[in-house]
Amino acid sequence: MICIEQLPEASDLEMASVKTVRLPMTSEDRARVRRRLTAPDGRELALALPTGTKLHPGQVLHLASDCVYVVEAASEKVLVIQPRSATEAAFAGHLVGNMHRDIDLQGEGIAVLYDEVLEDRLRRAHLVIEHAERPFHGNAGGGHSH
Repeated sequence: MICIEQLPEASDLEMASVKTVRLPMTSEDRARVRRRLTAPDGRELALALPTGTKLHPGQVLHLASDCVYVVEAASEKVLVIQPRSATEAAFAGHLVGNMHRDIDLQGEGIAVLYDEVLEDRLRRAHLVIEHAERPFHGNAGGGHSH
């Protein structure tokens, strides 16, 4: 088992020809920095990172002599907002931000983690939304709503 207590520095990442092992993590998983996980190659990793650390997709978690372990966004249930105008996009951003939720602008539309209350508010505002399951690159919501 490998215990990870700090993340590699950029200067440590001279990886000419090492294998990359992708570690799919949900947005919630990326905020859990004290836990054990098993990488797809079977290697066990024990995270013991400082409180408050948030991992992000593309971040190198561990650099071994034979491979590098990289955080990857896992598929999650999301709502995808399809604004029909800049005004709708601004309104959606304000509504989502006011509920302290993160957005993901990678891919089509504006993706937010699925939330029943948020979905209701978006629908009442007559915004075009759809359910999807796709990698979410933002942070997990704080669970705060008005």
